[in-house]
Amino acid sequence: MALLIIFIFGLVIGSFLNVCIYRIPRKESIVTPGSRCVSCKKPINWYDNIPIFSYIALAGKCRFCKAKISPRYFLVELISALCFLILYANFKFHYVFWIYSLLTFSLIAVTFIDLEFQIIPDRISIVGIFLGVILSVIFPGLQGSFTWQRALLNSILGIIAGGGLIYLTGVLGQLAFKKESMGGGDVKLMAMLGAFLGWKMAILIFFLAPFFGAPIGIYMKFVKKQDIIPYGPYISIASFVVMVWGHKILSLFLL
Repeated sequence: MALLIIFIFGLVIGSFLNVCIYRIPRKESIVTPGSRCVSCKKPINWYDNIPIFSYIALAGKCRFCKAKISPRYFLVELISALCFLILYANFKFHYVFWIYSLLTFSLIAVTFIDLEFQIIPDRISIVGIFLGVILSVIFPGLQGSFTWQRALLNSILGIIAGGGLIYLTGVLGQLAFKKESMGGGDVKLMAMLGAFLGWKMAILIFFLAPFFGAPIGIYMKFVKKQDIIPYGPYISIASFVVMVWGHKILSLFLL
């Protein structure tokens, strides 16, 4: 029963994330107006707004204008629910579960916004940096510390390590390829992750992300001939892996 409730709650959060993903990059309010079809602009009935099930029942089309509904809505809701379940399975209702869930949902929004618009909104990353520092001070254990002073230091070092490493990569890439190779959004995203997870985890994310991004990046570059490849999704995947299994991965290298 607990797993079912967690899954359903994750679906609901995913439904809200879909609103954020659509409206934030378009600088629209995420509160008003209510959910509506992006094609005909008609309000969506409550029974057509049930996560996952409504998409399946409507065969991925608007009830009114029959315009195709992006499969992103289905994917975001399902991914949100599954990530919520994985976090619960590993942390139960410990405060880390709630903080990591908040961070994960932010990363899901970042991923799909970056994929469509090649931007990472400051409304997520900048706010996330400050929130990561504040939560680290309130919950020092988030940084593996017993005192808020040490947790604050670790959070700040995480900002410097995360943002600094990706910034340096961008500088070196620009020198090598004579064009921008890493966006400022990626720098702020890594700084946000460092604020939440500390410098060790930020460095681990930095080295893990290319393993997820390289195969797709090579395909997009040489097969699709696409020069602009969003990196935020791969940082996000690496971050979720680190949240759940980061300490185990680090222990392998420290042996």
